[in-house]
Amino acid sequence: MPEILAFVDTNVLLYAASTDPSEAGKRTEARRVLSDEAFAFSVQVAQEFFVNATRKLTPALSSADALAFLKGINPATVVAIDYELFEEVTKIQQRFQISYWVAAIVAAAKRVNCGTLYSEDLSEGQSYGGVRVVNPFRSIAKT
Repeated sequence: MPEILAFVDTNVLLYAASTDPSEAGKRTEARRVLSDEAFAFSVQVAQEFFVNATRKLTPALSSADALAFLKGINPATVVAIDYELFEEVTKIQQRFQISYWVAAIVAAAKRVNCGTLYSEDLSEGQSYGGVRVVNPFRSIAKT
C-alpha cells in the first residue's frame, strides 16, 4: 500500500463527480487532489457521497453511476467503521467539541496516519490531534 498523504471529506468527492458548470473550478481542483495524492476516505464518506450524489447533485447520479465513480477513483484505502473507531470518535468529539460526524472523519484519518484532511466544511488550518484541515477550494472564487 502506498504512503497515504491525505484523507478526503465527502465534498471533495462530490465536486469531483459534479457536472454543474458553476462548480468547474472546484471540480478541477477536486480531481487534481484525487489524481495527485495518495488519499484515503472512510466508509462513512462513501455513504455520504452516495446519498448526496444520488439526491442532491444536479443532475443527480444514478445509483450505478455513483458506485462506478467510487470504484473508479482508486483510493489507497477505505477506512472501515468498527467499534474501536466508534470509541475513538467519541473521544475526539468530546476533546474538540465537534459534531459526531466530523469527529468520525477525523478519527478515520488518524487511523491511517493522515496528517492532512481535505475538507471545505472545517476551519482551514485547524488541527485535530495531528490531523490538519486544508481547504483545497479556498482560492477558487465563488460563482
